[in-house]
Amino acid sequence: MHTSDGGQQHPIGLYFKIWGLLFVLSALSYMVDYAGLEGMLRWTLIILFMLLKAGLIVAVFMHMMWERLALIYAILLPPLALLVLVALMAMESDYTQLLRLTHFVTGN
Repeated sequence: MHTSDGGQQHPIGLYFKIWGLLFVLSALSYMVDYAGLEGMLRWTLIILFMLLKAGLIVAVFMHMMWERLALIYAILLPPLALLVLVALMAMESDYTQLLRLTHFVTGN
């Protein structure tokens, strides 16, 4: 369907499929709690489902799937770089905590 303002119209069926997929991912996320999973498996699954849902929302409902590659890089690369830096800081903090416990708690 062509509009007079030159915009692009996406089929409504695509949105219904994405809504259905979001519903399934949400149900799977709730099933993690219902199944009684614990520890790292539980949190890994919950975060995985959360990231998948966020990615679908950004890609389809915020129309990132149809944007230029340069705009996608400009929006997605800075948060990705921050996540990498946070991961590096988390690894460094474990080393620092271990070092402090080794040298200050034992009295060496």
